[in-house]
Amino acid sequence: MANSGWGLGIDFGGSGIKGAPVDLTKGEFAADRLRIPTPKDSTPDNVVEVVREILDHFSDELPADSTIGITVPGVVQQGVVKTAANINKAWAGCEADDLFTKELRREVHLVNDADAAGLAEVRYGAAKGVEGVVLLTTLGTGIGSALIHNGVLVPNTELGHLHLAGQKGPAERDAATSAKEREGLSWKEWAKRLQDYYDHLCFLFSPDLIVVGGGVSKDAEKFLPRLDLPCPIIPAELKNRAGIIGAAVLASELG
Repeated sequence: MANSGWGLGIDFGGSGIKGAPVDLTKGEFAADRLRIPTPKDSTPDNVVEVVREILDHFSDELPADSTIGITVPGVVQQGVVKTAANINKAWAGCEADDLFTKELRREVHLVNDADAAGLAEVRYGAAKGVEGVVLLTTLGTGIGSALIHNGVLVPNTELGHLHLAGQKGPAERDAATSAKEREGLSWKEWAKRLQDYYDHLCFLFSPDLIVVGGGVSKDAEKFLPRLDLPCPIIPAELKNRAGIIGAAVLASELG
């Protein structure tokens, strides 16, 4: 690791930007999380200022050499945010690692939000100790995904954008939690759509384990037992801590 075993994780969401110091050995928060509302105009420059505020808040807890990891709901390649479907369009093409590192005077790495959550679940949560291929999906407004093989992340999979036979749009349009709410689907009706989606993922990747995150995972007993898959499928354990923890871990390993 590039630092002393502590890092700052930041989870950048549509309504709030949340951060906490993370003990990278234990995978636990080292202090209570701080949440600041996301600026209405959430450009990279404005988000930098919120992250600065979070960093200042935790300055006494963080060693001088600790890195900062920030989740972003988009594809991130070599420190550049490539997509901005659900965030301010100014993020698309932003050289975010360089911008944040320069402004905050700490090493900063941005990572895809689902990738961060997936790695956290593998290192410290529901998939800890599982060998082979672990696939995490986050069910919410859309479907995020993370693919990890023997602890190594394959970034930016974006598997919610897959197109299934007979569907006009991406799978997340019909199978995300938002589709259940929008169409008033019962758990049984929604589970049938999830069955088709996860069948396709199993065909493509032959995972050894699927972990399901997102807010709806708290109701996992209402839909996961309805699925019949060739591998186990279980709810995530770290809940809303996963993004912060995973971002801190990824940043420390990229540093």
